[in-house]
Amino acid sequence: MRFRADQHLRRASDFQHVRTQGRRYDCGAFVLYYAPRAKRGTQASPVIAAGAPHPAAPSPSAPPAPASAAPEPPAPARAGFVASRSAVGNAVARARAKRRLREGFRAHQLAFPPGVDLVFVARRSLNRLEPAALEQRFLDLCRKLFAPRAS
Repeated sequence: MRFRADQHLRRASDFQHVRTQGRRYDCGAFVLYYAPRAKRGTQASPVIAAGAPHPAAPSPSAPPAPASAAPEPPAPARAGFVASRSAVGNAVARARAKRRLREGFRAHQLAFPPGVDLVFVARRSLNRLEPAALEQRFLDLCRKLFAPRAS
């Protein structure tokens, strides 16, 4: 399954929200921060000139809206990846660490609940792990944190 552009955390404010408001889980070779997606603030409505039709008002020639619109499916989990020079090493090592974390997320993205933001922070030991061991860490992480629990 693809790791689409809408699944990337891009804004610094999104990273900051996840790290300050979210939960932290140490996986040894990397640290995971996760939090429910932050709601974006609604912008104030623009001032409408007198006599101009309200933008929300339906125009007389517009077709009527369907009586029951289907609810939107929940947004997929979004992820961001961090590898600092002090924690991982030079540019080559940082790029490799982030690439390995992205691949792990891509392979197991359906195990993460929709509507959650994730930040993966790489550690130096990540690049020393065998691919099978890293895969097992992702599986353990998904099973431990995001498995449905019986009530």
